Amino acid sequence: MIRLRQALQRFRSEDHGSVVAEAVIALPLMIWAYMGLYVYWDAFRAVNLAQKASYTVSDYISRERASLTSAEIAGMAKVFQYMMDSDQTTRMRITSLYWNPDKNRFEVAWSRSPGNTMTPLTTTTLQSVKERIPAMPDGDSAILLETETTYSAAFNVGIEDQVFTNFIVTRPRFLTRVCLEGIACS
Repeated sequence: MIRLRQALQRFRSEDHGSVVAEAVIALPLMIWAYMGLYVYWDAFRAVNLAQKASYTVSDYISRERASLTSAEIAGMAKVFQYMMDSDQTTRMRITSLYWNPDKNRFEVAWSRSPGNTMTPLTTTTLQSVKERIPAMPDGDSAILLETETTYSAAFNVGIEDQVFTNFIVTRPRFLTRVCLEGIACS
């Protein structure tokens, strides 16, 4: 028992080692950790960028003082893609909605997706997301902006390809309702 204890004490106090052997063990772990930090930080950056770009477009629409045109909506999609600053695929749907007190539901005034990348919402399909829309006074309106952005990680460290979505409801600032050119707006 004494010999075993002495052997363990010698082993514990031994501080000589091979730097090459330690590097072979530690370097792959350090490289993997660095790549993992890079990918997780990049994913966080992409989510943050998509959210900021979506709120910028939504804020722009809420400040409109005249009816939107199809060219403006297409331009907003280009601005959104530019703000994403990458080769990520982006999609957008803009919907003008209002609360109808007679039918006790949200109704769609108009809905457009630049390039028809997303199916426009109808009053019927809007009811599937009504829980996500804040309560509004009778006859009040809002703009719903939905965006989707694809994300692919640079390295395979545990993050799969994803689609980041944003669902933003904004009240018009200067008008009671944001209208679309060519569609009756009351």
